[in-house]
Amino acid sequence: MPQVKIIARNFMDMVAALPAMKLDQLYQNAFICEAILRSLPPLAKKYVIQMLFIEEAVTVKSMEEWVLPDGMSKHKVAIDRLLQLRIFSETFDRSSGTSYSLNPTFQSNLQKQITCGGVLPREPMPLTITNRLPSLEDLEAYALEQWECFLLQLINSAQAEKMTNISSSMMRIFQRGLLTQREKEPPRLTESGFQFLLMDTNAQLWYIIREYISNSEERDVDSADLISFLLELSFHATGEAYNMNTLTEVQRNTLKDLADLGLVKLQQGRKDSWFIPTKLATNLSVSLTDSSSRKEGFVVLETNFRMYAYSTSKLHCEILRLFSRIEYQLPNLIVGAITKESLYNAFENGITSEQIISFLQQNAHARVADRIPSVPENVTDQIRLWESDLNRVEMTPAHFYDEFPSRDVFEAACDFAREYGGLLWEDSKKMRLVVKTDVHMHMREHLRRQRQ
Repeated sequence: MPQVKIIARNFMDMVAALPAMKLDQLYQNAFICEAILRSLPPLAKKYVIQMLFIEEAVTVKSMEEWVLPDGMSKHKVAIDRLLQLRIFSETFDRSSGTSYSLNPTFQSNLQKQITCGGVLPREPMPLTITNRLPSLEDLEAYALEQWECFLLQLINSAQAEKMTNISSSMMRIFQRGLLTQREKEPPRLTESGFQFLLMDTNAQLWYIIREYISNSEERDVDSADLISFLLELSFHATGEAYNMNTLTEVQRNTLKDLADLGLVKLQQGRKDSWFIPTKLATNLSVSLTDSSSRKEGFVVLETNFRMYAYSTSKLHCEILRLFSRIEYQLPNLIVGAITKESLYNAFENGITSEQIISFLQQNAHARVADRIPSVPENVTDQIRLWESDLNRVEMTPAHFYDEFPSRDVFEAACDFAREYGGLLWEDSKKMRLVVKTDVHMHMREHLRRQRQ
């Protein structure tokens, strides 16, 4: 069974992957410098603050003295991160060895931001223009509703329902990795799409944002400019209204896409229009692990594989249906069971046992969440066993070779296949071997040279 792994990197992984020239361009914005400082590991933050007003390079030996002996592993992680983001530059001198210095542009802008305080990217609009704004509770409910609608439309696309509220930009993201569509057939979820639905909300958000930035060049939008604008959003106050007229055309189009995800709420007045950031937008510069908080669970799983989900959400019902048999649904309760057939169906769609178990643990009801384990052990063991039933035989495309002219040629062929990591089986008595298809062309070339 093919294994698919969706990786949801956070913003700083994406920033680190930018070319050096675009990174230097980002650091010309003081807000970006502060956002990146916020996202760094604690030890890396400490190094930046300590070196912020030091103009000369600091040697590796001097920096190692700042760390206790048992903190060297964290020290290496911090240095690697700072080098990846080009916050640190590395120099070598024969007398003093390797030294690190801060990126001058990053250093200068962060100094100004910390000592003088920066002007906000844009000022909130006065209440006299915007009238009554939604409360923080209403805004959080709106963000959750938008996100659930977004995911429901993804699930319902497999049932040929039209995605009327999703922009073409978001549709391209779906079609790239989460949906597939053949001619004259409705769209259907890919293996990655099924796995995406079981991911935690923050991981789902990062996956969508990552793909949105990755295909920005197709929309004639510079990826560095897009990252810069998204990081700027994290400095806006949740629940405040900001004038759309202060934005460029590209930024206005980006906000329309983000409104589909529930990151912002768009409103129109008599003369002006404005956007209101939600918590999802203001947390964008925070790392994935830091922004993940324990959400209220809703699933209770019994040792007899019976499942009770205390939820009114249609989305929860559809997600549970991916790996369980739903028996009936009441206004605030979904009752079902995990069966061998329902799990086999999930495995065939590319969902793994570990993803199912992780989902059940993350969404365990408050009454069982504090138990160890929160999901009965006999259930988790059985889920893994049913998955292993499907993995007893592994299919590998291969080629069979026999009738070698001599033992020397046979042994040389075995050694060659072994070097390439393509040897699957050999029979030295009858001089036969099987190699992976990947090395077949190399093997043919090798045998041709042996004949000459």
